[in-house]
Amino acid sequence: MLAILESERAALAGLDLERIITCADGKQRICSELESVAGQPLDEECEGLLNAVRRMNEVNRKMRNMIADNVQSRLGSLTGNSFLYAAPAVA
Repeated sequence: MLAILESERAALAGLDLERIITCADGKQRICSELESVAGQPLDEECEGLLNAVRRMNEVNRKMRNMIADNVQSRLGSLTGNSFLYAAPAVA
């Protein structure tokens, strides 16, 4: 999982969509495999690895959000509408 997250970070930095999707598929596959052993006690090494994975996934999530915000801002500049993805106002 750590290798996939590192690859995802590089793909995000390079805006490599195909690689980002491949990494997302890999993360889904590994999470499915981990669900089969959920609830079993973890040793200290496994807990450490899971904490590292959580931290790295959080960093990657923040990177994805920053990229999405940047795209939204650029699209807003092009269209003159800075709230391109905002939900419509309800009266």
